[in-house]
Amino acid sequence: MSVLVLIECADGQVRKSSLETASYGAQVAQAMGTEAVGLVIGDVPVDELQLLGRQGMQKVYLCNNANLKDFVPGAFVKIIAQAAQTVNAQVIILANSNIGTAVGSRLAIRLGASLVTNAVALPEIDGNTFKVKKSVFSGKAFAEVVLTADLKIIAVKKNAVDIIEQEGTAEIATLNVDLAAADLIGAPQETIRATGEVLLTEADVVVSGGRGLRGPENWHLIEDLAKALGGATACSKPVADSGWRPHHEHVGQTGITISPNLYVAAGISGAIQHLGGVNSSKVIVVINKDPEAPFFKAADYGIVGDVAEVLPKLTEAAKALNR
Repeated sequence: MSVLVLIECADGQVRKSSLETASYGAQVAQAMGTEAVGLVIGDVPVDELQLLGRQGMQKVYLCNNANLKDFVPGAFVKIIAQAAQTVNAQVIILANSNIGTAVGSRLAIRLGASLVTNAVALPEIDGNTFKVKKSVFSGKAFAEVVLTADLKIIAVKKNAVDIIEQEGTAEIATLNVDLAAADLIGAPQETIRATGEVLLTEADVVVSGGRGLRGPENWHLIEDLAKALGGATACSKPVADSGWRPHHEHVGQTGITISPNLYVAAGISGAIQHLGGVNSSKVIVVINKDPEAPFFKAADYGIVGDVAEVLPKLTEAAKALNR
């Protein structure tokens, strides 16, 4: 028996969210008295994978196929299923990401497994039964799901668990899977990657702007603060719809859902759809000149003032801390 953890990588590096799932999987394995095994799909340097030993991975399987430079759901499901059989997995751990969401339900059907998504805590284990706490209703409440199948799949919400590091180096092994043409249906013909120093979905700090910026010519205020904090930039739906910013920066229920350690919302009123995509942030700071803005009710800290005056002062303060 073992715990299999899918490790997501980008540009040859392990994603932060997968460091969290690796640590989560190692803790589950320890509670079960078994080992945690990683699975990486794609071209990733061995040195990078060996470092997963720090998150408790005893062994990491690498499946590198020239047809899998990008995510292909059918192929990933086949590879994960074969890896689970190879290591006799009792539990499969995924990140609650675009990839995890796409493959989780498919794997559950294919393998006859129990599935829980948006997990925010380690499971309570009683024999073959797992009780897992998950986030529901866009983070407004929690539910406990009982998993009873022989194979269990848990998708872990980003930033919900701490990364516990230890000493160790993971052993690297090769996993070969024969992929048929049918497995590669849906492979992207072209991939246009988002530019920027920090990817929005992986950022610990996100600075976001709304219509309170008054126009795209003032967007440098958002970028300056994000750079000073080492974070990424985002925007509200009206900003993206107006063409001020590209749609891949739109966060909210109808855009990208994020869970950074710090979310700064400047000039955003806080419509329920926007809040639904960011309310899992550990700390929310709201800047708005309207003291009655709904977002203040969800904020940990609030600043009533004009963003054009407040943001430069915050940027200077952040720069001073880094000097």
